[in-house]
Amino acid sequence: MKMAAATAGAGAGGLEVVLFPWLAFGHMIPFLELSKRLAARGHAVAFVSTPRNLARLPPVPAHLSARIRFVALPLPAVEGLPEGAEATSDLPPNKVELLKKAMDGLAGPLVSFLAAAVAAGRRPDWIILDFCHHWVPPIADQHKVPCAAFLIFHAACIAFLGPRWANDAYPRTKPEDFTVPSKWIPFPSTTAFLHHEARRMLSDNFGENASGRSDTDRLWDVFERCRLTIHRSCRELEPRMFTLLSDLLRKPAIPAGILLPEAADDRDQDHGQSSSGGAGADSHQVLSWLNDQPPKSVLYVALGSEAPLTLENIHELALGLELAGVRFLWALRKPTGTNNEHELLPAGFEERTRARGVVCTGWVPQVKVLAHGATAAFLTHCGWGSTIESFALGLPLVMLPFLTDTPMIARAMAKRGIGVEVARDDSDGSFDRDGVAVNVRHVMVEDEGNVFATNAKKLKELVVDEARQEQYIHELEEHLRRYKYDRGSTSTS
Repeated sequence: MKMAAATAGAGAGGLEVVLFPWLAFGHMIPFLELSKRLAARGHAVAFVSTPRNLARLPPVPAHLSARIRFVALPLPAVEGLPEGAEATSDLPPNKVELLKKAMDGLAGPLVSFLAAAVAAGRRPDWIILDFCHHWVPPIADQHKVPCAAFLIFHAACIAFLGPRWANDAYPRTKPEDFTVPSKWIPFPSTTAFLHHEARRMLSDNFGENASGRSDTDRLWDVFERCRLTIHRSCRELEPRMFTLLSDLLRKPAIPAGILLPEAADDRDQDHGQSSSGGAGADSHQVLSWLNDQPPKSVLYVALGSEAPLTLENIHELALGLELAGVRFLWALRKPTGTNNEHELLPAGFEERTRARGVVCTGWVPQVKVLAHGATAAFLTHCGWGSTIESFALGLPLVMLPFLTDTPMIARAMAKRGIGVEVARDDSDGSFDRDGVAVNVRHVMVEDEGNVFATNAKKLKELVVDEARQEQYIHELEEHLRRYKYDRGSTSTS
């Protein structure tokens, strides 16, 4: 195969691009944002997912709707996967591996979709896929369509994981190997796990699961079969990473910018609050309550849709918020196995904190809350999507990471001086109310909080530049044109 170089006339026509995210709203929303930016530049986008997921996406602006079509592929049934569960937010963490197994069953429907597209004269110029779609590039090759991987993670975390060849050269087999920076990163780095995080990561990412492939094997296959990698980040945030990743992955690694969604478009994102009812306020009451609070006085608390929260975690966090004595708005997801709403929070907690706090177990419009004038800081699990939203709005952070890349994101943000991480016991990863209270007060009450707030505003000024962010999309567009599949040749270059 040969990649066609760009020519002077290459920009005359739009591209046909298929985007196919993993079945998690923290992935689907950035893929949708990328779709909108490509469509705004005149390209035709087919956004592929399952029927229920497509129905839950926020609407596309009317002026882009003619260039974005949504393609529903039916998710096959898998034993043990609840009926109607099509996204990670529909499932407890221990069943997500079944969703990967079901997603692998979309290979047949994808073949049919591509065959129909080719027959209709709409052969895609690109398929942009996610970290786990290792089976898509062989299908795309059969239809002479190149693939690019859109990786919505912190680029430094991708570099820390590294490609297969680097891991073969420098084997890492035990948790201790992941508590230091990777040997292939040639400059000083804080990107590493604590011991308890490394143990979990080895199990979750390198271990076998119900799908028959580990997440890391999937990602390595994607690295090797794609022509480009695209990253939800920018040089202002990670100045050395894209040159390093291009060297490591042996192909262009292209920043697409931060792809910040509009406030009206943040439904079911990384914070992923359930739309079902429960204890506490609903979303309308949340915004009304915020309107009544003093400027820059409220801590917003949200730990995402996939953090493996236990009832003990929730109680320690609640009691820590109570000890801190600050105003708070908590978007709380009920953990799996908690059937009694009355046991969700410590006895008497809501009554004792009613004058200064609200707990919402329904959907919360996170971007609107973070952008509200009453919001002073964000207590977050440090999912990359939520972190981007926070510094795009100039908010300091109290950080309580749980999974995968989130601990390393927390450390990178702490190094930037925009917040503090809640301390954990390294033997089991536990945290307590005192640690929560101390760190909340650092950010919200004590003089040090002014430093965090100032640094967060400086980061916002650095990152939130519309012209600069649009330039990233322009550069991506140029790469997509330059590295298009040349169907007139069977050689490689």
